[in-house]
This record gives sequence, C-alpha cells and structure tokens, in this order.
Amino acid sequence: MRIAVDVGGTFTDVVLLGDDGQGLRHEKVETVPADPASGVISGFAKAGAELSSLDFFVHGTTLGINALLTRTGARVAIVTTRGFRDVYEVGRTDRDPMYDFKYRRPPSLVPRHLVFEVAERRAHDGSVLIPFDRESAVAAARRIRELGVNAVAVCFLHSYADPAHELAMEEVLQEECPDVSVTLSHRLSREYREYERTSTAVIDAYVKPITSTYLDTLDHNLQQGDFRGGFLLTRSGGGAMTVASAKEQPVHLVLSGPAGGVIGAAALGKILGHENLITIDMGGTSLDASLIAGGQAKVETEQQFQTLPVSIPTIDIHTIGAGGGSIAWVDDGGHLQVGPQSAGAVPGPVCYGKGGDRATFTDAALAVGYLDPDNFLGGEIPLDPGLTRAAIARLADGLGISADETAAGILRITNAKIAGAVRVISIERGYHPRDFSILGFGGAGAFVAAEVARELAIPTTIIPPGPATFSAFGMLMTDVTNDFGQTAIMPLDPASVDTANEVFARLADLGSQALAADGLPEESWLFLPSAEMRYQGQEHTVNVPLPTQQLSADAVPAVLAQFGSIHRQQYGHSMDDPVEIVTLRMRTVGLLPRPDVPTIAAGDGDAAGARIGSRSVYRADARAHVDYVVYDRTKLRSSDSLEGPAIVEEPSSTTVIHNGDVLTVGEHGELVIQWS
Repeated sequence: MRIAVDVGGTFTDVVLLGDDGQGLRHEKVETVPADPASGVISGFAKAGAELSSLDFFVHGTTLGINALLTRTGARVAIVTTRGFRDVYEVGRTDRDPMYDFKYRRPPSLVPRHLVFEVAERRAHDGSVLIPFDRESAVAAARRIRELGVNAVAVCFLHSYADPAHELAMEEVLQEECPDVSVTLSHRLSREYREYERTSTAVIDAYVKPITSTYLDTLDHNLQQGDFRGGFLLTRSGGGAMTVASAKEQPVHLVLSGPAGGVIGAAALGKILGHENLITIDMGGTSLDASLIAGGQAKVETEQQFQTLPVSIPTIDIHTIGAGGGSIAWVDDGGHLQVGPQSAGAVPGPVCYGKGGDRATFTDAALAVGYLDPDNFLGGEIPLDPGLTRAAIARLADGLGISADETAAGILRITNAKIAGAVRVISIERGYHPRDFSILGFGGAGAFVAAEVARELAIPTTIIPPGPATFSAFGMLMTDVTNDFGQTAIMPLDPASVDTANEVFARLADLGSQALAADGLPEESWLFLPSAEMRYQGQEHTVNVPLPTQQLSADAVPAVLAQFGSIHRQQYGHSMDDPVEIVTLRMRTVGLLPRPDVPTIAAGDGDAAGARIGSRSVYRADARAHVDYVVYDRTKLRSSDSLEGPAIVEEPSSTTVIHNGDVLTVGEHGELVIQWS
C-alpha cells in the first residue's frame, strides 16, 4: 500500500493505492494554512489509511513557494568573496516588464547590511588566487551571530570549480553559529553565473528553517502513529527525494506539488498510448500548464520565482492566475477581467458562504449551471446560489449587461487565458498543439479542458480518473532522483571526449553516493547523462540527452546531429558553426516498484444507466439556456459512450462537454473526449 498527499492552497488531496491495483481511493480535505501538517494527518484519517500498513508516503507541498510569495521565510545572510558584495543586489540588468515605468522590483530577500565579505578568491579553473582568510571568516560569522540571522547562504566566486573555500567557511559557521542553518552554493549548483548560483543558495536558505521544522513535525507525527514505510517528497524537476535530502536542499521542493501532476500525466500517457500530452492543472488559485513529448516532461535548468532565478532542474511549468478562486473584476476601462487575485481557501468563492463577496470562476460556473449546489465535493460543502447571483449581479450592473452574460464572460475570459498559457508551452517551444492531446485535471481542469481543446484545434481531450486529486496520484508514480551538473566549457570534438568522460565519472560517483545514502539497492540505479551545448558565441544552450555515460570519439557526429535537431526545434534554425559543451549533467534515478493502475468493469457502450437527470446551462453563443444531460461518473463503465451537451459529475470534479463533443470511457476509467 502507498499513499500520496498534495497540500494545495485551497484543498489537501489524498490518494491511496494498493500494490495489486485495487482499492484506489481519492479524498480531499480543506487546507489549513496556519498548520498544513494537520491537513495531511486529516487526509490520512479520511482515506482510512493505517500508518503501519503503508510501504510509501509521497508528499508534495507548497510550503516553500508560499514562503517566497508571502515573504515569510528565514532571516538570511550571504557570505561571499571580498569585492563581490553587490552581486546579489545588482542581479541582471534586464527586466520582464520592459515598458512599465511604474514597475518596482520586489524587495530583496537579503538586505545589503546582511551581506558579508571574506578574503578569498579562485580563478575559473579552480586555482587559488587569494587563499581563504580564516580571520575575516570568523569576523563575519561572529557578526552574523550578533544580528540574529536564521540561515546563511555561502557563495564564493568560482566555487563550482573547487568548493574547498566554501567548505572551510561552513566549518567556521558551525563553530561560531551552531544554531544557524548553512547552505553552500556548490551543493546545489556546480555551474557558472555567480548571480544565479547566489540566488539559488539564498532561496534554499530562505525556506530551509520553515521546511525543516514542518518536515520534522510531520515525520514525528507519522512515527508516533507507527508509520515505518518510506517518506518521500516530490522534486520540482520530477521524481522524489528522501526527507533527509529535502531538509538539506529544500529549494528542490519549491514546485513539488505541480510536478506531481506532470509526473502522473507522463506515466498515465504511456499506459493509455498518448505520449504527447499538454497538461492543464487548474486548482483553486492558479493554473499550471506543461508539455510532455514522447512520454518525457520538458525539464529546464533554470526557473524564476518573482524575478528570482533558481538554477536547479525544474519541470517546465507555466503558471497563470486562473483558478477556481480567481476573482472577477472590472478595470478602469470598464472591461471585465479575471484574476490573478484569488479568494483562496479563506474566504473562498462567494458561494462557499465564508464571507467572500467578490465573484470568482467557481461562482460563474455555478451561475451558468455547470455545478450542482447540493453535490459539491460530494455534498460536503453546500453552495449558496443566492449569494453567487447577488455578487455577479453587482458586476453585471457595472458592465451594463445581464448576470448570465457576465457569468459566461468570466468563463470565456478564463478559457482564453488558459489557451494563451498552452500556446506558451507549445507553440513558443516549437511544438504544434494539434500534435498533442490535452489532459485536464485539478479541481476545475475538467470544466474547461474540452473548450480549450476546441479553441486550439486539439482533437482529443482526456480527463483522468480522480482529476481533482490527480497531482497526488502522480506522486505515486515517482522514482527517487538526484541531479548533478558541472560547468566544463570545451569544444564538442573527438579531442575533448576524455575530458568530458572524466567529468561524467565524477558526477556518476556523486550520484552513486546519493543513491546509496538514500538506501536504494544498487540494482535499482539508473544513470541518465546529458550535456548543455551551444554554438560558439551564443549565450543560451540546449540540453542534449546522451546515450551512455562514456562518450566516444565515434559518437561525436551523431551528438552534433542531435544538437542541430534540438536547436532547430527550439529556435527554428541550425548552423554549421562550431559547437561547444557548456555544462555536463547527470540525473541518477533509484527505481521504485510501480503500482498498477486499476481498470474498471466493461460496459455495453450505452451510458444511459449512468444518467441521473438534466440541468439548464446558459450558453453565451446561443444567448439562451440549454438542457445538458447529467451523468454520474461512478456509474460509467469501460467503452460507454455519450454525446454532448452533457455534464459528468463525480464527488470532487465536474466534466463539461458541449454540442458536437463525443465522450468515450476507457478501460482505466479515463474520459476521452473528441469533437467534430
């Protein structure tokens, strides 16, 4: 038996699954922002999980990203090379809102008076230019102790080439400030670009105390409940990490929740024979879009969180403020807008009756007729249509249109924003959406998936079993992973092969040590080498997977051809210019037993037995209410088919299909929707 728990901004999702593929159970409990661990324990109880019988508990959490967004992390200091105090403050000179003269950069996570210099310096090849000055290091550590700092990020110039000075600084901090947590930049990223490496170390240090406290508390509660299985957490780059690794490098948890959905989508896509997928995960606060090509999620080696770069492998997820709690409002020009502000878990949408007074996407879905007010979350949360109608009527008065048109407009604007997010992760990455199927999940993903697919001419939409808890389901499909990289700039030619292989050997050794420390048997180990490459003179690179850990001279032409193909896919062209390697990477994987996905009983092709009634739905294109047949998803059987307009209800989600859509149920209970 294994269980996964995904703590989101509004709900905590739980999935329990047996090794024999039976007993799949989906549950949701409300998230408690002040005490997220209590929501996890409540989820265990609601799922009826006996802690002593569980082999694995896989957890995804938004704790780190929430601390960043709300600026509630640790008081952090930076220790850096003398003369480089302002690297973190200055950052890069570019900015995304280029033409917004009112733009103000978010406050720094580390004020300048908490940045300390130590006399030391290495060259780009790791050679010592200025020896490590222990006296200045001790002085900095004592000042850090006096100022009441919680965590320290150490980032010395070119420490990626040789980390000896960072390790010496750690010893000093442990002697002078034993209660302060320490992050060394080289343990997170052995790559050049001092600002990005410093930022990564700062973010790790910023979330480390709060993450460690949370994980210690949760782990203690589990042990008290006689849990003896493996406790894993999903990584932002896919896969999972042990609790010990997560407490040491919590920066890898920043996108752990959304990553679970992409991992699950890749696993389910292989089972269903749909290895090219675009995922739309629509929760209570935001929507996350990602792309899976050939069964593999796209992984980037750098992400940004509120303009702050993080140089760690991260699944390429594009997030927008379009969730079930996204608030509708009227701008200064008198136009209807939706999000990015969200009602969150408290007070939540107006229809929850918890004090919210601003209409949201969920309110609009209720107003047009998509939702049954008596069957939301299986009836656990009754919805108040009267409060919703009043809130939408207030918006409508300001717009000069009817309440029905306003509610439909909220849905239409949200769909357009989602379609834009899909274009970002497909067309802007060199992929055509029509070559993919959409997989819609999250609490509200099944609402919008079919309409977004139609807007983008995507022929097939898939709604997985238990869409509202699918990210938690995906966490059950993880393996333990570790990522290592080393900047090593060299030409890609036969003469450089030996140098590259030496670096790969060191990275593989680090990976072996990590997997052994995680307690995984050697027969489960897998090594996946790759290289960041570019044309000489370029700034940016593309990642090229390599077939083996040992690169041979004979393989160089094939690697060059693969680089050209990937470069053409990403940038639209390739050239005959010399190619160079910038960074060598090694992903190490510890394979875990993968549970089977259960199948459902076969039907006779007729979904009539699952029909439970009909509901009037307002359609903006018809400017009228249209009858939608309502089906109970739990009563649908494999091979059953139905035509739109229709609504398929289940305890925690609702799937909506429209005129011209045809829905067929697959053998695992997935809903496959096609339009004509």
